[in-house]
Amino acid sequence: MASAISVIMMILIGLVGGVPTLAITACIPVMIVWKIYRKVKFGYSIYR
Repeated sequence: MASAISVIMMILIGLVGGVPTLAITACIPVMIVWKIYRKVKFGYSIYR
């Protein structure tokens, strides 16, 4: 029984750490592309 609880805890910890990591990894390139698009299309500053 203790082994099953350990496996469940490892899965939960992996999800809690993995989901935000994947979200940040996906969002950073999207934000960079979006800022470059706005700079080219509208002339907005990249830094805001």
